[in-house]
Amino acid sequence: MQYVVLGLSLGLGAGLAPGPLLALVITTALSRGFRAALKVSCVPLVSDIVTVTAALLVVRSLPSWVTGVLGVAGGAFVVWLGIEALREKPAEVEDAAPDGSFRKGVLVNLLSPHPWIFWITVGAPILVAAWASAPPAAVGFLVCFLGVLVGTKAVIAAVVAGSRHRLSPTALRRAHLLSAALLLLTGLLLIAEFARTLLP
Repeated sequence: MQYVVLGLSLGLGAGLAPGPLLALVITTALSRGFRAALKVSCVPLVSDIVTVTAALLVVRSLPSWVTGVLGVAGGAFVVWLGIEALREKPAEVEDAAPDGSFRKGVLVNLLSPHPWIFWITVGAPILVAAWASAPPAAVGFLVCFLGVLVGTKAVIAAVVAGSRHRLSPTALRRAHLLSAALLLLTGLLLIAEFARTLLP
């Protein structure tokens, strides 16, 4: 039960925490609608398989500067997404055309240092301790964490996508530009934060 509660609380915190994936969920909800944003919300179910496995097996043996490089690369990618979002017009019809939002979300999460840092410093140790206690406890932690993380982002996607239908075209465009600016700002902050770790 202890690990279930940990999974629920940490999942809620991670789901509400500002970051590249949340910014992409909001931008996608405004530009593509709920279904596309829901796909982006589900990204951790795919990307965290890689992150958790790496954190448990190999990441601790890598040099510390790898995190810095990963952070700068992730920030640059998020900046590029923000620039691309500034050029994009909000779609009038939900999912009017195929888009690569899910693929972008997977790349954002794999390149962002925050999931890596979480799993290396918090998630992986909890999983190891839970597994030592009882394997079902580890499964419970992981399921609760990912379920609440994805669920929280899905609720945010629904709220944002629902509000876009009540906005005038001008207000919708302004909201879209604001969310694109959020991506740009998040990317620049990531670059600044992790570039410092690479300096001698």
